[in-house]
Amino acid sequence: MESIGLELWDKIIIAVYLVGIVIYGIRKGKQESSEDYFLAGRNMAWPIVGISLFAANIGSNTLIGLTSDAFQTNVAVYNYEWMAAVVLVIFGLFFLPFYLKSRVYTMPEFLERRYDTRTRYLFSGITIVGNVIIDTASGLYAGNLILKIIFPDYPSWMIIAFLAVAAAAYTIPGGLSSVVHTEVIQAILLVFGSFLVTYYAFDQVGGWQKMIDGLNNLHTGGLLEKNSDEVLSLIRPNSDEAMPWLGLVLGVPLLGFYFWANNQFMVQRVLSAKDLNHGRWGALFAGLLKLPVLFIMVIPGVLAILLFKDMDISFLNYQIPTEGGFATCENLSDCPNMTYPVLIYKLLPTGILGLVIAGLLAAMSSSISATLNSASTLITMDFTQKLRPNMSSKQLVRAGQIATCVLVVLAAAWAPMIESFQSLWTYLQQILGFISPPIVAAFVVGLFYRRANAQGGFWSLVLSYLLVIGWIIYCFSKYEGISTDATGVHFLYVVPVLFAIAIVLNVGISLATTSPDAQKVSEMIWTSQIYKEETKELAHLPWYKNYRTLSVLLLIATAIIVIWFA
Repeated sequence: MESIGLELWDKIIIAVYLVGIVIYGIRKGKQESSEDYFLAGRNMAWPIVGISLFAANIGSNTLIGLTSDAFQTNVAVYNYEWMAAVVLVIFGLFFLPFYLKSRVYTMPEFLERRYDTRTRYLFSGITIVGNVIIDTASGLYAGNLILKIIFPDYPSWMIIAFLAVAAAAYTIPGGLSSVVHTEVIQAILLVFGSFLVTYYAFDQVGGWQKMIDGLNNLHTGGLLEKNSDEVLSLIRPNSDEAMPWLGLVLGVPLLGFYFWANNQFMVQRVLSAKDLNHGRWGALFAGLLKLPVLFIMVIPGVLAILLFKDMDISFLNYQIPTEGGFATCENLSDCPNMTYPVLIYKLLPTGILGLVIAGLLAAMSSSISATLNSASTLITMDFTQKLRPNMSSKQLVRAGQIATCVLVVLAAAWAPMIESFQSLWTYLQQILGFISPPIVAAFVVGLFYRRANAQGGFWSLVLSYLLVIGWIIYCFSKYEGISTDATGVHFLYVVPVLFAIAIVLNVGISLATTSPDAQKVSEMIWTSQIYKEETKELAHLPWYKNYRTLSVLLLIATAIIVIWFA
């Protein structure tokens, strides 16, 4: 039977990286004040902001999820990536100015200023839970998939515990400054490693044309349901199980908007920018970095169809849940989460393999450290400071460090539960699909509808999430799950319905209750006058510093890729 093992040089590279990144992260840490610890002193330049956003997003969970979904469905999963560029343009135009002007620490704090304290607490609690069960736990799970192959004799809980300690080692003492500076290194290493995987995969297949010919041959032979045109198409028919075009138009933008514009662990990086221009440039730079993801993280999953579709992978000793317990996975089609691990272990030579594994661990620690820091920020600034308002800045930092310790333990305990889902990407998107719509509605209505008040903001969230809980209970009682196969309802259709319901509830309850304070609302509402005043300010900037010009260029580049693969 084939076996997996790392050569000495691979192990040395991984060990040197892990030790080095912890030391570097601690040295770059800031904890003199709460603003230093939670927002890196609000002094980050745009390249750091952009790379940090990209690195926090492209963690090992996203990388493994993208590749496995491309292996299962086709390149349509890339729609989540290019949509980020569009969302970040909207974010920079409408929302970011209000975030930075208000000098808030957290997104729930912003909602408190627009609505009330109840809304802040509710959103903060939901975000903390989401950070733990979506981002942190999935990052630990993805790291476990990689290391479990190398250390098959060690139980998953032990590997997850090791990864949790490694990621928290510099996050706890250093705060956001440690997280952001280490993310720059990790992003460079991750992108470099992804390029290498793509290069070696194309080398094995024989190039782009050979890939297309191979996909068509598989289609003709009956081993693949779709030909090359369908596999490489971003726009899919409504009958497509993975990405119906109506779900792409109505659902994906809302998921993206929550992730990039409302999610604390992403927005926190932009809040650390030295000024509005650097925040906007950083956001646009992150959108630009998302475009090559198609070629270095999604296409390799398609290449794996040709290289490993029917290969026996029982030598990986990867266990999948069954009705009787767990069984060893024998075929990649039955355990798509292993697509990226199979690619790197089968294609990469000694030395480079160690470097890429280090990159994966870098991505894992990057996303985990990001979510740990943002969740601890929420606990400290939204709960601890409210309960004990007289705490000093040093005491707030200590409270954040304790919160990080607790959160990493909870995430490590939850991570094994992800194995019960069809795939890692399915887990990420379905959970996000239930959490995000009511929050996005609260922000959109709050920023653009002057009549929205505290009652509408709070009760629209409460009633929307009660509806979500009711839907989940109904699905599990009748269908024993919430998958599309069971319910017949694609989760991308659930997202816009929940969004519309939340908006109607917010507007309706606001109209039925007292009008909000006019002075308070005037400072939190976007108007056309803001756009006109900004136009005058931008008139004196050269084109390469005008975020509107840069936004148009980014949208044009995005459109070219989408049209090319449409």
